[in-house]
Amino acid sequence: MPQRNVLVSLITNENGYQRAQAEAAISAGLANGLNVEIQYAESEAVLQVQQILQALQLKPRRYDAVIAAPVGTGMEKAARLAAASGIVWCILNYETDYISALRRSAKAAQFEVTNNHLEVGRIQGRQIAALLPHGGVALYIEGPSTGGAARMRAESMLATKPDNVELKILKGDWTQASTRRSIASWLRLSTSHKLRIAAVICQNDDMAQGVHDAFETCLSGDERAQWLSLPVTGCDGLPNGGVEMVKRGVLAATIIVPANAGTAMELVVRALNGQQVPERTICEVSSYPSEDKLRRVAAAKFAS
Repeated sequence: MPQRNVLVSLITNENGYQRAQAEAAISAGLANGLNVEIQYAESEAVLQVQQILQALQLKPRRYDAVIAAPVGTGMEKAARLAAASGIVWCILNYETDYISALRRSAKAAQFEVTNNHLEVGRIQGRQIAALLPHGGVALYIEGPSTGGAARMRAESMLATKPDNVELKILKGDWTQASTRRSIASWLRLSTSHKLRIAAVICQNDDMAQGVHDAFETCLSGDERAQWLSLPVTGCDGLPNGGVEMVKRGVLAATIIVPANAGTAMELVVRALNGQQVPERTICEVSSYPSEDKLRRVAAAKFAS
C-alpha cells in the first residue's frame, strides 16, 4: 500500500504551542506510518485558505487527510472540497457550524478536535480570584478575536472572575514578539501608569513572556522592579515553556493545554482505516500549579 500523506496547517511557527502541535502531529504520524507535511500560515487567514485549497486541488491527489488549526474562519469552502474529494478533514481548536451537515454526505470523515477553552477561561477566572483576593485592576492580554479559542476563553473568564476585579484588555496575536511591541507601546502612555495594575493575565504563555520582556527592557529602576513583581499568568503549559516559567518564577501560574494535534492524528488514522470517529473530541486542561496550591501560595503572600 502506498504511504498515506497528511497535511497539517498551523497558524504560525513563532508560537511555542503551534510548534508543539507540529511535533505532536509528526510523532503520531510517524508512529502510524504516515507522511506528515507541516505548513504555517504566518498568521494570515487568506494565505492559509489559499495554501489548503491549492493542496486539495493538486492532480493527481496528493493528500489523504488535512488537519487545520484556523487562523480566522472555519474554512468551510476548503472543508467542502475535501469532503467531495474523499479527503479526511479535521479542524483543530475551532468550533464550526458546518461539520454536522458535511458528515451526512461526505465521502470521508469530517470532525473537530478541540481543547476545553471554556474551562481554560474558568480556570483563569479562579486564578485571578486567588491572586487578587481583595480585588484590583488586572491587565488582560487576549488573543485575536477572529479565533474561537480567544473568544471562548474570554467569555468564560469574565463569567468566573470576581466582581471586584476590573480588567484592562489589550489584544495580542499569540506571539511573544508582537506582544512585547504592544506592551512597550502601551507603557509609553501616561494612562498605563495611572491604572495601578495588580496582575497580568495572558491567554497564552508566549504573550506572557512578551509582557515580561517588555517590562524588563522598557522600564528601569524602581518602576521596573515594581512591574516585574506583578503576578503574571499564561496558558499552554508546555514542559519547556509555561511550566518552566512557573518554576523559575517568571509566571505565577499557567494552564496545561495538551498539544492535541497528536490526538487528531490518531483519529485521522482511524478514519483512514475505515473506522468511525466522533464528530467532536474535547481534550481537558488543568491549572499549573493546582488551583489549591495557587490559593495557598497567594494567601501566604498576602499574610506575610
